[in-house]
Amino acid sequence: MNFKQKTTLALASIALTATQLVAAQTTLLNASYDVSREFYKDYNTAFAAHYKKSTGKDVKIDQAHGGSSAQARAVNDGLDADVVTMNTTTDVEFLANGGLVAKDWAKKFPHSAAPTTSTMLFLTRNGNPKGIKDWNDLVKPDVKVIVVNPKTGGNGRMAYLAAWGYVRKTGGTDAQAAEFVTKLFKNVPVLAKGGRDATTIFLQRNIGDVLITFESEVVSVDREFGAGKVDAVHPSISIIAENPVAVVERTVAKKGTGELARAYLDYLYSEEAQEIAAKHGIRPSNPKILAKYASTFKPLQLFAVSDYFGSLSEAQKVHFNDGGQFDKIYTVK
Repeated sequence: MNFKQKTTLALASIALTATQLVAAQTTLLNASYDVSREFYKDYNTAFAAHYKKSTGKDVKIDQAHGGSSAQARAVNDGLDADVVTMNTTTDVEFLANGGLVAKDWAKKFPHSAAPTTSTMLFLTRNGNPKGIKDWNDLVKPDVKVIVVNPKTGGNGRMAYLAAWGYVRKTGGTDAQAAEFVTKLFKNVPVLAKGGRDATTIFLQRNIGDVLITFESEVVSVDREFGAGKVDAVHPSISIIAENPVAVVERTVAKKGTGELARAYLDYLYSEEAQEIAAKHGIRPSNPKILAKYASTFKPLQLFAVSDYFGSLSEAQKVHFNDGGQFDKIYTVK
């Protein structure tokens, strides 16, 4: 092979590598929590159109869904997600502590890197045959409650903390809250792995009288199973559940997708994305759009994690780590 042929071959190899690199850079993987599937399906379509219009480039978004904590562990164990969009800050902090996400991730985007929030409510069977109205009804002996395992999903942690905070906000002590939550989990016949698993247990396996889940699951259930299958019950008091987002620095450094990943998360704050979130029952951070959907987001007393638990990290240590409060009150059945 002469010099000219070698040069041509080398240039062709470089061109092929460049082509492969460009292909890699136009694919993004978002690791997200269970009940966000439908929202991100619509959001990804909107973002791809926006990105094409503003940059002229095509982008393909892949999704990975599961219990929030299970997803965080998967990323930690090697899942090459470019971004994570979770439902509890502890799952992002777990990745930050492992060096996969920036230590100051909460300062990288507005509203402490939480473009949306949600809260916990109850889904009952059509007609609400057990007459469930508030948290107190969930500890009655004849009520079976479906909930996510707080050790595997943010959905479950928020349900647990919402029940505990309900007692505190109505004047109870931590000891009384512990007693109440113990009674509630005695009414749980089986723990779900994630939010979608909980819905499947409730509606397809027909187990339980009430499902504690994110507000957004009402929209998903109506779309997937048909309107009228469940009644949504807003309790008098519930918790603010932030939906934090972050770039997975380990992955984007390897794939060269940092700019695209940041653009993807930035666009979650756009009016178009906030509108899509509201249509999926996820509370937008944009006050104008939140007000527009006031009929969707019923007024109820909301408390922050910091009101009674210090922070989600502190709550994690006290309640959900191995040997914590949850392990003391619940034996896996």
